[in-house]
Amino acid sequence: MSLNHVRPWRDIYRRKSRQIMVGNVPVGGDAPIAVQTMTNTLTTDVAATVAQVQAAAEAGADIVRVSVPDEASSKALKEIVRESPVPIVADIHFHYRRGIEAAEAGAACLRINPGNIGDEKRVKEVIKAARDHNCSIRIGVNAGSLEKHLLEKYGEPCPEAMVESGLEHIRILQDNDFHEFKISVKASDVFLSAAAYQGIAEATDAPIHLGITEAGGLVSGTIKSAIGLGNLLWMGIGDTIRVSLSADPVEEVKVGFEILKSLGLRHRGVNIISCPSCARQGFDVIKTVETLERRLEHIKTPMSLSIIGCVVNGPGEALMTDVGFTGGGAGSGMVYLAGKASHKMSNEQMIDHIVEQVEKKAAELEAAAEAAE
Repeated sequence: MSLNHVRPWRDIYRRKSRQIMVGNVPVGGDAPIAVQTMTNTLTTDVAATVAQVQAAAEAGADIVRVSVPDEASSKALKEIVRESPVPIVADIHFHYRRGIEAAEAGAACLRINPGNIGDEKRVKEVIKAARDHNCSIRIGVNAGSLEKHLLEKYGEPCPEAMVESGLEHIRILQDNDFHEFKISVKASDVFLSAAAYQGIAEATDAPIHLGITEAGGLVSGTIKSAIGLGNLLWMGIGDTIRVSLSADPVEEVKVGFEILKSLGLRHRGVNIISCPSCARQGFDVIKTVETLERRLEHIKTPMSLSIIGCVVNGPGEALMTDVGFTGGGAGSGMVYLAGKASHKMSNEQMIDHIVEQVEKKAAELEAAAEAAE
């Protein structure tokens, strides 16, 4: 799918995949790339888990995954599913019974790891439960838990082993006439992940869930994920994504959306274009942007805002944004609306004024969208 025919150097042609449903969220085909995260609360603590799901959904998560490690978690899952504003994926490891219980509890999707779920007979029982309860499946291949026979064959985790693992389990699902599945081939190594994903993208038309597993903390994990996921998305590969960070799940959602926004694949909220600041700045750019990011989190309407410290690049950037502010010295700067210089504003009043202008523009855009429906 071409996203921008006017500027061909910005075109991204998404890989053609068949579409499945994860609850009410379409995945694959021409559906928007879905953003996922995972709760880190004890699943048996229903209130805490539901609160985290709701926070993730408010930040923009389309789908949330929840661990189901034991029978008590399976029982809690039913209530979590009932209270969740988004589809819930049940994360299943080691015991196939948890997959059956999760399907019965109303999970929209089961994430099973082929390397640790059990033999083919047990996988078949999970498939039956998924079919009986209108539940999709994600085949989750992970470099850290490949099957023993593949490690013996290849000597170490490698792209070929990961692709072969995925295809073996695709065959099991297809042999059981089950086609509502997506697949991931994750590794903590960016190169290994990218090569595995390219291989699986060529070998199947199944929707692909992207992730760099165990990416690290907020800063290092964000960078690693942006490199790995960004390059794959740029190549057109990927139908859902999860940024795996040792951080609050809400941060995973934010980073995921920023990656998609930077490639023009999803648009949500205010995209702030700001300079890195230098001695030319007419106001404290860093502090201003930090404050605006916090105060504009409630805006969901896609729009752009430029915050530039001086007139070198400020007017040019403002030409391409909905709202802009350029520092001009002498304690004030120029406010731009719809790319045109509008009026001056003092630095002291600038933040409140910009928030007001952004909220006003968001309301206008929302009204125009409603009128067009």
